Amino acid sequence: MSDIDRRSAFALGLMTVAFGASTAAAQTSGGREIAPGVRVVDLGERESILPAYKKLKMRDVVIQPGSATPDNVMMNDMLCHMTEGELAVRQNDNRFVAKKGDVWACAKGITTEGTKNQGTTVAVMRIIDLLPA
Repeated sequence: MSDIDRRSAFALGLMTVAFGASTAAAQTSGGREIAPGVRVVDLGERESILPAYKKLKMRDVVIQPGSATPDNVMMNDMLCHMTEGELAVRQNDNRFVAKKGDVWACAKGITTEGTKNQGTTVAVMRIIDLLPA
């Protein structure tokens, strides 16, 4: 088996989020409220084998219809995956609608992002935080 470089590991992680995690049940209750109608449910944390990251942490952000997350500068690299519903996403100068199954990434200190649930159902954004060494 050959060594895996950082780019290959990142691509593998994206594929895992896109295809493997889609069968995991979203956490729509519990956790802590971070804004009106927005809750964070911590799912797990583990040491990383990726040299650039010390830990991996997974959490669900549960956003009720009409609720939003404010624009924030990302404090670490992360991968995001929509497990339920859809969100209007503002990422730097880019705007898009993330639908169930969509995957995207955020970069530490570079990406500013905010979201709004403009739909009629609960939206769940699963985040895998890549925490630096």
